[in-house]
Amino acid sequence: METRNSLDKGNNRTSLHQDVFEITPELIEQISHALKTNAATRLGNLLKPLHAADIADIFEQLNEEGRRELTAYFGAKLDPEILTELEDSALDQVIRKMADEDVVEAISQLESDDAVNVLEDIDVDDRARIIAAMPDEERLAVEQGLSYPEDSAGRMVQKNVITVPGAWTVGQVIAFLRSEPELPPEFYEIFIVNPLYHLIGMVSLSDLIRTDDQIQVKKIMKADPKVVRADMDQEEVAYMFRQYDLTSMGVVDKNGRLLGMITVDDVVDVIDEEAEEDILRLAGVQDTDITESILEASKNRIVWLLVNLATAILASMVIALFDGTIEQMVALAVLMPIVASMGGNAGTQTMTVTVRSLATRDLTSSNVRRVIAKEFAISILNGAVMAVIIGLLSMLYFHNPLLGGVIATAMIINMVMAGLAGILIPVGLDKANVDPALASSIFVTTITDVVGFFAFLGLASMAFT
Repeated sequence: METRNSLDKGNNRTSLHQDVFEITPELIEQISHALKTNAATRLGNLLKPLHAADIADIFEQLNEEGRRELTAYFGAKLDPEILTELEDSALDQVIRKMADEDVVEAISQLESDDAVNVLEDIDVDDRARIIAAMPDEERLAVEQGLSYPEDSAGRMVQKNVITVPGAWTVGQVIAFLRSEPELPPEFYEIFIVNPLYHLIGMVSLSDLIRTDDQIQVKKIMKADPKVVRADMDQEEVAYMFRQYDLTSMGVVDKNGRLLGMITVDDVVDVIDEEAEEDILRLAGVQDTDITESILEASKNRIVWLLVNLATAILASMVIALFDGTIEQMVALAVLMPIVASMGGNAGTQTMTVTVRSLATRDLTSSNVRRVIAKEFAISILNGAVMAVIIGLLSMLYFHNPLLGGVIATAMIINMVMAGLAGILIPVGLDKANVDPALASSIFVTTITDVVGFFAFLGLASMAFT
C-alpha cells in the first residue's frame, strides 16, 4: 500500500529506490560482530529476512575467517540455494568448512542443473568424494551432467520435466499435474513425447488452462518445437533463447531422446557469464572473482602482461629506428604519444563494437563487407577531424607549419589503420575459431602503436632530413 500511495502522489522513483535491497557496510559490520561474539539470536534476526542470493553476497564480502564462522553457524541448515549463488573461490571455502554429509544433503536437494553447476566449480578431489556419497538417483543425474563438455547445454539440463503422450486430454494432463508429488519447482510448458521419448510438441500452461478438458493435447501443441543437443555450447543456447523469445527449451541426446529442459532463468546466468567473460578477456584478464587469493589473481593476469611487455618492446624498437631524427627535433618526442594513443583509442572503440556484434550475431558473413566499409568511412572522418585539431595546435605551439602537416597526416593514417584493425582482427580471429575477445586487444594495440610511431617518425624523417 505504501508503494501504491507513493505512486499516486508521483513519488514512485524515491519509493521504488528505497525498496531495492542492498548489502551495506553497516550490515556486514553487524553480522561480523555477531559472529565474533557468538550472538546467535542477533545473527539469526539479521539473516532471516534475506534471500539466498543476498546471503551468498554476504559470504563473499566476509573475510575467510568470517566465512568459516558463518558456515559453522548454518551447519546442516544451510539453504542449498546459497551454494548456487557463490563465486568459485568462496564456494570452495564454504564447501571445505561443511561436513561432507551436510554438503551431500544440500546438493541432493538441488535441481540437477544447479547441482552440476555447484559441483563443477569446486576442487576435483572434493567433487569426487561428494559425488560418491550421493544417493544413486541424484549421483547418476549429476554424473551424466558432468559427462558433457564444460559450458555446454548438457551441463544446464534440468532433468525433472513434465512429459505426457499426445493422446492425453487437457483434463487428464491437469489432473496429473494436481496429483504428481514431484513436479519441477518452476515450469512453463508441458513436453509432448512419443513412445520412444522423442519430443514431438510442447503446450504452454496458458494454452492448457484456456482449452476445454476434452481436447487432446496433441491438437493444441506447437509441433516441431525448437530443441538443442546436449553438446551444444551454452552461448549458442543463449542466442536461441534471445532470438526466439523462449522461456524453456528441450534438450535431446544424439539419438533425439529428451533428456530434460533448460529454462530462461539459467540462460540469464549464461548471458551474464558470457558478457563478463568477454569484458575480462578484452582487458587480458582470465576468469576471476573478488574472493580469490592475491597469488591466484596475479597468476591470472601476469600472462597477458608479459605479452603486452613484448608488444611494447616491439613499439620501442620502431622508435629506436628514428632516434637520430628525434634527437634533431625534440618536439617529435612530445607529439608521438598523441598519435599512438589516439589510434589505440579509436581501435579499441571499433574492436569493442565488433566483438560484441560477433557475440550477438549482429555481424555475420552477409553484412561484414558493408560494416567494414562503414568503419573505414568513420575512421577517415574521425581521423580528419583529429588531424585538423592536432595539426593546428602543433603548428601554433611549435611555430612550425611543416610539423603540423606531418602529425596531421600521421594521425589520419593511424586512425584509418586503427579502425580497420579494430574490425578485421576480431573478424579474422572469429573465422579462425579463436575467441576474438581473448586476443583482439593485443593485436590491435600492437598495430596502432607500431603504425602510429612508424608513420609519424617516418614522415618526420623525410620532412626534416
